Amino acid sequence: MTDAWSGMRGISAVPSYVVMQPTTLCNLACGYCYLPFRRDNLKMPVAVAEKVAESVAGFARTQRFSVVWHGGEPLAAGLEHMAALFAPFGAAVEHHVQTNATLIDDAWCEFFKAHDVRVSVSVDGPRERNGDRVDRRERPAYDMILKGIDALRRHDIPFSALCVVSDPQPGMATELYEYFLDLGCEVLGINVEELEGVNTRLNRRDPAAVSAFWAELVGAWRQAPRIHLREVEWSLRYAAAVLDGSADELLPRQLDPIPTVAYDGSVVLLSPELAGFSDPRYGDFSSGNVLRTPLAEILAGAAATPWIGEFLRGIEACRTSCPYFGFCGGAHAANRYFEHGRFDVTETDHCRNSKIRLLEGVLDHARDHEATAV
Repeated sequence: MTDAWSGMRGISAVPSYVVMQPTTLCNLACGYCYLPFRRDNLKMPVAVAEKVAESVAGFARTQRFSVVWHGGEPLAAGLEHMAALFAPFGAAVEHHVQTNATLIDDAWCEFFKAHDVRVSVSVDGPRERNGDRVDRRERPAYDMILKGIDALRRHDIPFSALCVVSDPQPGMATELYEYFLDLGCEVLGINVEELEGVNTRLNRRDPAAVSAFWAELVGAWRQAPRIHLREVEWSLRYAAAVLDGSADELLPRQLDPIPTVAYDGSVVLLSPELAGFSDPRYGDFSSGNVLRTPLAEILAGAAATPWIGEFLRGIEACRTSCPYFGFCGGAHAANRYFEHGRFDVTETDHCRNSKIRLLEGVLDHARDHEATAV
């Protein structure tokens, strides 16, 4: 059956978005953070944004295109510097920002509205669920996060939320979902904590508990589906496609290269989490630097990057060995590397927690719902 999956062969030369790192600095010190230079204030020169914008202009002529500002904490770059980084892109792209919200004030909200920025806030649920989200002095950041969210509400700026769950257990999902309903976010993403980067905490969890968490989350969402629930909606779409025989059409024909442009202009493809790290075999994982080579040219030559060849072999191994390939398209590069030290391995703990158990949880909920309806 796995031989039937035809999607995700090779890497597209045209991305759907680019990730930009305006600064490595973060004002928080979250316990699960993967970033290596979050204490260093290394800012992206405007020249880097100008070079990226030149290639992005070509991509945006033929498709909807997003520029995602990620950090560090992007807002730590400062309002004036962010405005200078935005300027080269003009009005041809959508801007997104992933922020911890602690620096959001009226001035930032005015900037977001002026540039129609899509805002996503990192918050892990009620106060007691945010124990890992602390400042440099280990003080809880929750009140600062809520202050920033209050500013977004005051200015009528819609926002998404990204929630990290370190140890998913039955009983948590309903509480989390009800919290985010009250918070007022429009979209919710749930990330089970991952072992990657400088975060070396193990993330191997009890399979039954993780599946039960996802099943409970589906149930909570079905009771009040007022939030777009990223993982659950994709799972349901996949399950429906399997039933009508169109599942092989869901995956794109090629992998999105997901170019991440670091503060210094270096470009890491496929996994933003690899930026800032290096390997004795492969060096710093970069495929080039936009200050020397146009981004479009870097993407066209992506397959020549040595580690990417190893990763593509791993994708093919997933295709031929894993019944879940049509759902996820293969394990992510960073998870393979940080969990196993290689890119040509297949199953990872991230796969188990956030792909396999997710789909199993959705199906478990469907079976239980059907049984109670009979």
